Amino acid sequence: MASLQVTRPSKLFLKHLKNTALFRRSYAAAAALEEGTKKKKRLVFDNRSPSLQDFLAQHQSPATKTVDPKLIQPDTIPYLHVQGQGLGVGKKFYIEVYGCQMNVNDTEILNSIMTMTGYERTSNLEDANIVFLVTCAIRDNAETRIWERLKYLRHYKTKINVDSPPIVGVLGCMAERLKTKLLEQDRLVDIVCGPDGYRSIPHLISLAESEYKDGVANVMLSADETYADVMPMRLDPDNVSGWVSIMRGCNNMCSFCIVPFTRGNERSRPIDSIVDEVRYLSDQGVKEVTVLGQNVNSYRDTSDSKYFMSDMSLGSNLSNSGFQTIYKRKDGGRRFTELLDKVSLVNPELRIRFTSPHPKDFPTDLLHLIASRSNLCNSIHLPIQSGSNTVLERMRRGYTREAYLDLVEEMRRIIPDVWISSDFITGFCGETEEEHRDTVRIMEQVKYDTAFMFAYSMREKTHAHRRYKDDVLEADKARRLTEIVDTFHREASGKNQKLIDTEQLVLIDSERTKKKNGIETRVSGRTDGGHKVFVQEEEGRNPLKKGDYVSVKINRATSASLTGTSLGQSSIQQFYQRRSYSTHKVLDYRTFLKAGDAAVFVPGYTRDAQKSREYPSFSSFGISKKWN
Repeated sequence: MASLQVTRPSKLFLKHLKNTALFRRSYAAAAALEEGTKKKKRLVFDNRSPSLQDFLAQHQSPATKTVDPKLIQPDTIPYLHVQGQGLGVGKKFYIEVYGCQMNVNDTEILNSIMTMTGYERTSNLEDANIVFLVTCAIRDNAETRIWERLKYLRHYKTKINVDSPPIVGVLGCMAERLKTKLLEQDRLVDIVCGPDGYRSIPHLISLAESEYKDGVANVMLSADETYADVMPMRLDPDNVSGWVSIMRGCNNMCSFCIVPFTRGNERSRPIDSIVDEVRYLSDQGVKEVTVLGQNVNSYRDTSDSKYFMSDMSLGSNLSNSGFQTIYKRKDGGRRFTELLDKVSLVNPELRIRFTSPHPKDFPTDLLHLIASRSNLCNSIHLPIQSGSNTVLERMRRGYTREAYLDLVEEMRRIIPDVWISSDFITGFCGETEEEHRDTVRIMEQVKYDTAFMFAYSMREKTHAHRRYKDDVLEADKARRLTEIVDTFHREASGKNQKLIDTEQLVLIDSERTKKKNGIETRVSGRTDGGHKVFVQEEEGRNPLKKGDYVSVKINRATSASLTGTSLGQSSIQQFYQRRSYSTHKVLDYRTFLKAGDAAVFVPGYTRDAQKSREYPSFSSFGISKKWN
């Protein structure tokens, strides 16, 4: 079976020869190969080949040779037989999402792109002309699930739906990591597309349906793609929670992590587009927004803004002197603190969360902002990965155990009611029993509210893959994982017991009957800290529904969830104004200068003092521009 793979010469060579006869003849030869064979063909675009734009430009028909090159974009190709906006008319697509919240947001971007080109989304596999799997590559187990699903889809195409088999596409991080392997493996996949190529998918489908029966792939990584101009279409319009991607990629290059190789370098969306999207979601009735990024709190926007003209560089420092980066940090731009300030002002009754951050990017400014705004959730994800300094060094995390604990102490001083979650990897390359014990000890010391715990899985291309050996026995990994899971549940259970008889504000996000500990509940939701709460409704009150904020008295607690009784509907502002006791403290709004020892107090401004929809801006107090 013939395979057509376009390969790219060096950048210097391409720079001088791209417009020469030699370059044109190379495409002519490829075209001749296509004309001269009836065998199935494969087409792959990656960072070593000409782009999809280059390919399509070279394959113009004679009648369209005069098309302006500036118009050659994968979402609007003027010289294709069918205009982009009509490519999918009469066809349906089906999506399955695996992995992180970034994949959920990517799926909503895909949903928008496909709908704009005429396709219709279906929730039934049997009705689909195209099936997409949006994938994760962070661990081996995640990829194993995808391979098994692909085998079923092959069976579905060849044995069940033989008359109209759908095109199958693998998208996301696994697509970027495995590239052509997905096309070559037993003809399981027709389309492969990385996270930066979603705009091209309608045209990849067109190519796969016509000439390239052996598959098409676009796995080029972009230096600037953020999809800022694409308004995501929500998969579930009734969901009270929404997700907004504010940046993509990661520069940290942790030795265990594949993300920089599947998502590329960091680039941030313009602040205007983010605030507009959050405002849109609020207007649609969304009650909680999570801002997303692979390293969300390293956000740095250098775009021109129509609305936010700040040169204060709020939040540009690292968390403390014990943190460092493997790359040279850049100066200037609007930082995450400024963005969070603007987003929280959109609607004081809209909860704001963020994930996933890196511990190095929590400057004091950011912590005080979180403490001062009642709609900024006091739930902070602080992934440590390991409690051992030697393992952290091998992981290239850029901090020590001591620096991390100093940050935790500062968080709990500035935000006394902060809820902290974390990630843990057990069995990393060379991990000893004593290094494992260091992780157990830090879990006992910090007492995390939520934890995501995994045994180490070696990923190709990573620093660890090149430099270390995955030499911890699988049996030891499993035992150590069990130990840290048990440690977490023991500590979290004890901590959650202290929430009994307290009052928590819960956002109802589910209307599904559950029975726990002999108690049946109809609705459930989450607290400010992210705890799952099953809510008992009192007779005589109006039934609760998704989107309601409700004050709940906690009656029972486990390490994973809470159960409580509704005390009636509330709002974010009402809840914090009327409570005389709380895990939430009423905090004076303070901002700190670079010196760190001079606090600027804004009289009369407290966390709960604002009764109107308009907050004062964090950067509007006229304080010195020399911020921490």
